[in-house]
Amino acid sequence: MPLKSFNAPNLGIVPSASEVIAKHLREAIISGQFAEGEPVRQDDVARLFNVSKIPVREALKRLEAEGLVLFQRNKGAVVTVLTEPELAQIFEVRVLLETQIIRLAVPSMTEDTFAQAESICAEFVHEDNAARWAELNWAFHACLYGPAERPFMMQLIRSIHDKVERYLRVQMSIHDGKQGADLEHRKILRACRSGDVDLCADLIERHIIGVCRALFEHLPHGHRWTGIEPSA
Repeated sequence: MPLKSFNAPNLGIVPSASEVIAKHLREAIISGQFAEGEPVRQDDVARLFNVSKIPVREALKRLEAEGLVLFQRNKGAVVTVLTEPELAQIFEVRVLLETQIIRLAVPSMTEDTFAQAESICAEFVHEDNAARWAELNWAFHACLYGPAERPFMMQLIRSIHDKVERYLRVQMSIHDGKQGADLEHRKILRACRSGDVDLCADLIERHIIGVCRALFEHLPHGHRWTGIEPSA
């Protein structure tokens, strides 16, 4: 029988052991199963997945590049701790990058862009699983930024979202965080439909700063947001 007639699986698309481990560790960190500063012990992870420490270390190196873990002398990998000033600076960079990319994206948006964004909003508002909220939040932003065709800038923005996703889950879980995010997303989408570039950038800026300010209000000890403020 000719080999081409076999229904052979495409092993080239099967994720490696390190990718699978990284995915599960990433979710554990983002969901809070690992506390900030807590060590991620390679021996324990290797036993859990029944593998050697080699793919575990590869997975941890991947998470280190994403800013989720940090290798420390005599401790190995530990979950990163973001101080309030660091968190504020990360959101400041979000403002700079995302207001610029939305300006570049709006002129190239199509009805397909708007339909996809509407679909994401609808899924977001009806989603009860908090683990999906940050994922859908990113999907909405990525949908609007995609028409800018700036892959390097998108990669930077995505890396920032990954770094703060655990905090976004907290923010959207408190009080009306999810409802507020939905209302602001829909305002941004309406501005995109209208083609008003300045309004889109202004709404994105206010949206990002509002998220960080709300997050600061619910950090331990009630820290006050001291970052940049929306434009007048």
